[in-house]
Amino acid sequence: MTKAELLALTPADFDFEKSTVAISKSYQRLLGEDVITDPKTPKSNRIVKMPGFLCTEMQEYIKSLYHCQQDTRIFPISKSYLHHEMDRGAKVAGVKRIRVHDCRHSHISLLIDMGFSAVAIADRVGHESIEITYRYAHLFPSTQTEIADKLDIEGMD
Repeated sequence: MTKAELLALTPADFDFEKSTVAISKSYQRLLGEDVITDPKTPKSNRIVKMPGFLCTEMQEYIKSLYHCQQDTRIFPISKSYLHHEMDRGAKVAGVKRIRVHDCRHSHISLLIDMGFSAVAIADRVGHESIEITYRYAHLFPSTQTEIADKLDIEGMD
């Protein structure tokens, strides 16, 4: 998800029985005010299945929030504060600084490496067009050898 989608999440967005999170809004800071808007594109509205470990982590995190209402943002910070904390964390850990968006890029790269189709990935991350997902085409494994091998087998029959 994007950082704007992340910062708009509320407890009501989670269905822990189904292990899903509904992405249906976006956070902006405009003229010093927190504003929740519709996502950038229609495809950005989606329900994403969470892996078990993340579902557990999110349940525990939300329970730890003091008097958190169902419609209260669970990450009540701004984008600039998130950037600041990413920078601080990288410095403390002694690792190269990464942008928040790089986490999204890494997730997409991991899904490609795990063999998921571009269509499935686009659906999960809310890409409006499959062409956006294909910007990661250099990461998709080449199947040229596999194609040639299968054609060889067919040619031998």
